[in-house]
Amino acid sequence: MKIHREGTNILILLPIVLAALNVPVWLFMPPVVLPTIFTTLSAVVYIFVFNFFRCPKRRYRGERRDMVVSSVDGKVVAIEKVYEGEYLKSEAIMLSVFMSPLNVHANWYPVDGTVEYVRHHRGRFLSAYLPKASTENERSTIGIETYGHRITVRQIAGAMARRIVTYARRGTHANIDDHLGFIKFGSRVDLYLPTDAEILVDMKQIVRGGVTPVARLTSKQKK
Repeated sequence: MKIHREGTNILILLPIVLAALNVPVWLFMPPVVLPTIFTTLSAVVYIFVFNFFRCPKRRYRGERRDMVVSSVDGKVVAIEKVYEGEYLKSEAIMLSVFMSPLNVHANWYPVDGTVEYVRHHRGRFLSAYLPKASTENERSTIGIETYGHRITVRQIAGAMARRIVTYARRGTHANIDDHLGFIKFGSRVDLYLPTDAEILVDMKQIVRGGVTPVARLTSKQKK
């Protein structure tokens, strides 16, 4: 299993820290049952972190033009019409996917196109389930032009997620098969789509980043 580059340093340092904690436990905390429990818990922690930073290689096989693919693994928690005032500056359909700590946390581009806007915002670390997390939490906003359409991707930190990594840069090419960024330890990603987009998923549906089509854009704006 490939490990995401964001986890390399953590997975190197974590065994050292765990070993430093376990050695004195084995030396100074008899009977053997207590050190055994501590070491078992340490192993569980390492496996959890290792699992969190897994990075499967994925390639989207479906039609690409006018298709929007999920950026992340997780559960659809919101599909609603809102006003997106940062990049689109218009009404849009917001489609939100929540990632639990057990999900893959790499973020894929949802469309092929050109990155036109990137901005990071400092903010709070409220539960990502809350509607106001979209505008109050630590977040990064990415605007993408795709075949005459414009969409917004918003990476949102949550109560556990304290670091958002965004690889997208203004003027670069967006590709559904490539990583847009990474959010460490949970949170969610919001997609803001044109109001006439056809939504292909339902509330509470489980989706996979770079694999599951979530919407189809109308063809009237094709170049």
